[in-house]
Amino acid sequence: MTMTVASLVVLLLVWSSVIRRLRSAERVLIVGTSELARQLVEKFAGGAAGRQRLAGVVDDLDERDVLNATRLAGPLARLGAVITDLCPDRIVVALADRRGRLPMSALLEARVRGVVVEDGVECYERLTGKIPIESLAPGHLVSSREFRKSHLDLAFGHALSLVVSAAALVALAPLFAVIAVLIRLDSPGPVLFVQDRIGWRGRRFRLFKFRTMRPSSEPRSEWARDNEHRVTRIGRWLRKYRLDELPQLINVVRGELNLVGPRPHPVCNFELFVRGIPYYSLRSVVRPGLTGWAQVCQGYANGLEEETEKMRYDLYYIKHKSVWLDLRILSRTIPMVLFGSGSEAPMDAKAAKRPASAAASSPSIARVGIAH
Repeated sequence: MTMTVASLVVLLLVWSSVIRRLRSAERVLIVGTSELARQLVEKFAGGAAGRQRLAGVVDDLDERDVLNATRLAGPLARLGAVITDLCPDRIVVALADRRGRLPMSALLEARVRGVVVEDGVECYERLTGKIPIESLAPGHLVSSREFRKSHLDLAFGHALSLVVSAAALVALAPLFAVIAVLIRLDSPGPVLFVQDRIGWRGRRFRLFKFRTMRPSSEPRSEWARDNEHRVTRIGRWLRKYRLDELPQLINVVRGELNLVGPRPHPVCNFELFVRGIPYYSLRSVVRPGLTGWAQVCQGYANGLEEETEKMRYDLYYIKHKSVWLDLRILSRTIPMVLFGSGSEAPMDAKAAKRPASAAASSPSIARVGIAH
C-alpha cells in the first residue's frame, strides 16, 4: 500500500513537470521602437524573459529600424488588426513619445479581452531587477504606489541594523584587533581610513574602513584601475573578503548607515553625480547601507557609466524597499564575504586631476580624501 502511494506521488510529480514544460510560452507584442523597446527586444531574444516570447513589434517605422531577428508586425494605425492576427498574451507599451500616437481604443479592447497591457518601464524592471532611468518619466515615480513605505517597516529595518551591528562589534572585537596589528606590521600609516561621505537626507558623515593601500604623497585617482599597485598584501586579502568594510559597523551603530541600502558616495563626487546621473538625488531619501542591491548585482564601479548603472539598481531598491528585500540582499552578501567574490573596489586618494590614462572614460570624476 505504501509503495503504491509513493509510486502515485512520483507519477503525479513527473506529470506536473511534463505539463509545465509543454505549456505554451506567453506571446509578447511590443509597441514602439524606442531605445527601451530595443533593450526589451534583446532581453526577449536572449532568453531573459523565461517563458515569454516575442511575437512582434508595432510602430510607424521601416523594418530596417527594427533590431535583427525581429519582424515589424505593422504600423500603430493597424494595432487592432495586428492583435487579432498575432493573438498576444501580453502587450508592452514602449513608445518614446505617446502623445497623440498611442491607439488607446485598440489597447482597451485587448485589455477587456484578457490581454495583459504593461508599461515598458515596468516590464524592464520586472525582467532585470533595475529601473531604466533614461526612459523614466517623473510621472512614473510620482504615481507609483511602491515608493510609499510604512513608518513601522522603516523603523523595524533600522532597529534590526542597530541590534545586529552592535552584537557583531562585540563578537568581532578580537578579529578587529588582529586586523589592526597586521595592517600596522604590513605598511606604515593609520589602521583606519576615514572619508567624508554623503548620507541620509544629504547629510555629511565620516565613514570608517580598514586601510588597504599604502599612503601616497602624490595626487591619485580614486578608481581601482589607477591604484592597483598601491594595495598592500594585507589590503588585498581584506578587500577580497570585504573585511575592510567591517569598521562601518560603527557607522551603523551611530545611525549613519543601515546594514542594507545604497552605498554612500564621497562628498567630492556628489555634485557631479547629481548633474550626470538621472534621479541621483533620490538616493538620499533612504539611509545608505553597508551592502546594497546594486552592490550584490553589479559590484563596485570604476567610472561614471558604471555609477549610472548602479543607480538603476539603487532606484529599484528604493522603490521596492522592504524587510524581505533586505534579507535577500544580506543572503547574497554572505557568500560574497565567505568566498571572496566581487572584490574589485574603487580606490580613494587625494583630491587632484585624474591621470590622462583614466580621464578618457570619466574625465569629470572628482578625487577624494586620503588613500586607504
